[in-house]
Amino acid sequence: MNKKSFIPFLVVASIFVGCGSENKLQSDNPLLLAYETPFNVPPFDKIKDEHFKPAFDEALKQHNLEIDSIINNTEEPTFDNTIVALENAGSLLANVSTVFYNLNSANTNDSIQALAKELAPQISAHSDEINLNAKLFDKIKSVYTGKDKFALDAEDLKLLEETYKGFVRSGANLSDANKETLKKINSELSVLTTQFGQNLLAETNAYELVVDKKEDLAGLPEGLVSAAADVAKAKGKEGKWVFTLSNPSVMPFLQYADNRELRKNILDAYQKRGNNDNENDNKDILIKISNLRLEKAKLLGYESHAAYVLEESMASNPANVYQLLNKLWTPAINKAKVEAADIQSEIDAAKGGFKVAPSDWRYYAEKIRVKRFALNEEEIKPYFSLASVREGSFEVANKLWGLTFVALNNVPTYHEEVEVYEVKDKDGSHLGLLYADFFPRESKRGGAWMTSYRKQSTTDGKRVAPVISIVCNFTKPVGEQPALLTFDEASTLFHEFGHALHGLLSNVKYKSLSGTSVSRDFVELPSQIMENWAADPEVLKTYAKHYKTGEAIPDSLIKKMDNAGSFDQGFATTEYLAASLLDLDYHATKSPISNDVNTFEKAAMDKAGLIESIIPRYRSTYFQHIFSGGYSAGYYAYIWAEVLDSDAFAAFKEKGLFDQATADSFRRNILEKGGTANPADLYKAFRGKDPDPVHLMKRRGLN
Repeated sequence: MNKKSFIPFLVVASIFVGCGSENKLQSDNPLLLAYETPFNVPPFDKIKDEHFKPAFDEALKQHNLEIDSIINNTEEPTFDNTIVALENAGSLLANVSTVFYNLNSANTNDSIQALAKELAPQISAHSDEINLNAKLFDKIKSVYTGKDKFALDAEDLKLLEETYKGFVRSGANLSDANKETLKKINSELSVLTTQFGQNLLAETNAYELVVDKKEDLAGLPEGLVSAAADVAKAKGKEGKWVFTLSNPSVMPFLQYADNRELRKNILDAYQKRGNNDNENDNKDILIKISNLRLEKAKLLGYESHAAYVLEESMASNPANVYQLLNKLWTPAINKAKVEAADIQSEIDAAKGGFKVAPSDWRYYAEKIRVKRFALNEEEIKPYFSLASVREGSFEVANKLWGLTFVALNNVPTYHEEVEVYEVKDKDGSHLGLLYADFFPRESKRGGAWMTSYRKQSTTDGKRVAPVISIVCNFTKPVGEQPALLTFDEASTLFHEFGHALHGLLSNVKYKSLSGTSVSRDFVELPSQIMENWAADPEVLKTYAKHYKTGEAIPDSLIKKMDNAGSFDQGFATTEYLAASLLDLDYHATKSPISNDVNTFEKAAMDKAGLIESIIPRYRSTYFQHIFSGGYSAGYYAYIWAEVLDSDAFAAFKEKGLFDQATADSFRRNILEKGGTANPADLYKAFRGKDPDPVHLMKRRGLN
């Protein structure tokens, strides 16, 4: 999730005068008209690809006029005529951008991707023209330095501070020559990061593992085999089985396939995405991105890109992040080495005659899990139908805060698989809308994320309700069988739902401070804490129900899951920490990277001490989080936030899973506040003290 991914917006009508073909085109463009839809959501059923380019042209023009109006105002700069006016400028551009870039992630096509590449330098230049405008910054600085003469409340002051700081961090204090240099860097970065993501999607979609011998399916669950048959049929290869690099296909294949060569084949394809020396290669691109980010940071007065980014985080600086990661690395890698030895013993006992490799880990770990805990993931999945898990997350929100979720069928969506819910507060009042898009497709990038089509704000004293979306890539239904999730997938649904609640329950004045507009290492707290309820035995009994019988998950199975809770956590923690360290090594460097990507990555992993049987969760060339997704120098945030969420959930465990006083405090001090205060202060207001990492170590079995 990116704090500044999309500019929050209010729907506004555009009025055009005159005549001619251009105005006719605009008057027919649904992106440029008031949304006459339920809850004023985007009219996806009317929006066509050809509408975006003229909509962007008009929106950019309007935004420029609004900025000019602020600059040319002859009155003395005030909080209202400068800061609030700037906050409200660009509504139409935000409107158009939000729809376009969300579709580019969730339901893209060649036309959208081509326009995204064309727009990247234009949008970058437009942003720079505003952020580097000396006259505009003079007005902002005037208000900032004279803030004591305005009657500003705490949220007003926060908006003023963030606005001023945002301009400074964007280069407003640079010389004219350095401003021009910065513009060129920003333009090139916008193109390169867009290209990185498009290359990765192309690489992911290009690969197919086609199986035409039934014996090569040995070990695979029936549901996975059926899904592969469906994919093959859809691709015109009926009678065969096709496995892809989407997580619901590749990960269970690695976990269950008896055929070692095929496991190696698909993992090699997975880990070499963007590293195949073809037209979709990302190696040169990511080095250019890293070095341009460093050049930009130095231009702005920082010694590294990480120093620039982390100034705005709870961690504050790279040293603090390295300290956390290294503190966790030692117990994690030690446990991973024990796990690797266990796997090697399993291989040797089966007279495998080979050394454990990355393509073996999940397969043999699953065998050990079954032996040690009598727990087979396929035994669990029937209790985790998508419908049950979704309703379980809704029920948790209802018990904590009285929220209800009403399915809607009269709201336009961008794909037939998307679900829409109206979210109501405990008094029945409207809180917002929730879109949910659960299944993989070639038009959607991998992973899972939350985003918004409208962020919460307050206008004329009235709350503007948000429109939030969660997007995932879960196992699809097969035949008459509903979508059955792994427990990891169930946890992911709760995780993204937690982000959604952060957006839905926001209750602030200014859209740029609302919802998830917080530091990267704080934004994962509301999401990760929800995973705790997903796994709690008391909650499991209420939502994990067999899709055929409706029977609640038995206590014996819950006990097995609990006993296996920290199983393979050495591997899970190590692969995550390896990726986090790789991210930081790319972005904490104080001099340009001259090595090629594979050499740089190997050196980073050798320095950390990563064992050969584990690869980083994301290798460099498909590390979309940091090179295309807004998490540069910030991938550590998940583990930082896990310190927070494990400590925060301990408060609920101490007083009761659904203790109303604790739930109300979490809502009031965390979920409603957005970025209106310092995250550490918000956390202390909820918990009454700083977080204790002992809860994280215990959860992961690392203590």
